[in-house]
Amino acid sequence: MPLKVTVPIIYPITSGAAIIPDILRSVQAAVDAEVPLFQIREKSLSARALFELVVRAVSITRGSKTRLMVNDRVDVARAAGADGVHLTARSLPADVVRMTCGGEFLIGVSTHSREEARAARDGGADFVVFGPIFSTESKRAFGPPQGLAALRGITRELDGFPVLAIGGITLDNIAACLSAGASGVAGITLFNNAEIYLTLRDVL
Repeated sequence: MPLKVTVPIIYPITSGAAIIPDILRSVQAAVDAEVPLFQIREKSLSARALFELVVRAVSITRGSKTRLMVNDRVDVARAAGADGVHLTARSLPADVVRMTCGGEFLIGVSTHSREEARAARDGGADFVVFGPIFSTESKRAFGPPQGLAALRGITRELDGFPVLAIGGITLDNIAACLSAGASGVAGITLFNNAEIYLTLRDVL
């Protein structure tokens, strides 16, 4: 069931630095700017610490237009009352999460090929993130940049299913990603400064 929010979608992802006050300030800024999606990606935290963080974040997003996602940890996302989970190549398959969590639970999936993107869509994901589109240190482990041509191919093949671009996203190349058919952009570095949310809202 595709994600139903206003496009283009802005999808901030936390850096993994686990500075709790900064994360919560970013969540509040996202809510204030009506950013549709926000992902907490703090792999270094224990399950308990992550749960406590997500509970606090949920209290900020509750009743707003911002839907809170948790990276990988379906159990924490469900227990803390988050809106959904963002799956990786090492996570449970999307179809298993959908069967377990039901239709209202949002599922995003990180993908790096057409095959992965199709599998995520067919498995019941609400959207996929595809990349890296441009060169970026944080996505070096996933190989060289895929480029705009690959992004355009994915969006055409999935035909209306939400595909968000990630990897080296900047203010200078967002428009190119959207022109290639992306429903929005996701990123870590781009959103380090919470003021960027309002800038993007004005630009987009």
